Amino acid sequence: MPAPSLETPRLRLRHHVLSDMDAFAAFFAGKRAEHVDAPQNKTHLWYGFSSEVGSWDLVGFGGWAVETKDGALIGQVSITHPPHFPEREIGWILFDGYEGQGYMTEAATAALHWAWEQGMTSLVSYIDRNNARSIALAERLGAQLDPAAKTYDDVDVVYRHSPDIDGNAEAYS
Repeated sequence: MPAPSLETPRLRLRHHVLSDMDAFAAFFAGKRAEHVDAPQNKTHLWYGFSSEVGSWDLVGFGGWAVETKDGALIGQVSITHPPHFPEREIGWILFDGYEGQGYMTEAATAALHWAWEQGMTSLVSYIDRNNARSIALAERLGAQLDPAAKTYDDVDVVYRHSPDIDGNAEAYS
């Protein structure tokens, strides 16, 4: 099952295509990836990218490519739950040159509303404690720091998202 397409006023969240992988390779090679687990080589990039795509068939959620309405690929938002994650996560990456425009807030909000419509009742974001931009985004989305939540990486803090915090689709109708 491919990722469902989601539309926002400025963005399209769509299923990944193979050509998206080049932009991910460039992202992980740059400074913007300093706070995320970057693949060690092209094989690991393939594994990570493929898991974002393939998890839609396996578990019914995964990664969306985020592009502007004019077709520029600007990043990814994903809902994942790999075996080493204690809980289901919403995560994001934004490519260089697109920060400061509210794009990821818009994309993540669309993904959260999709999650609530699917009956998910809680998501977390595992964020490197030194990643001020992602922490600020989680807080803009309404997530709250959850110091009691388990994490898979000791450098991470956990922010909790829920319909009661982030709102649900009906609240924005």
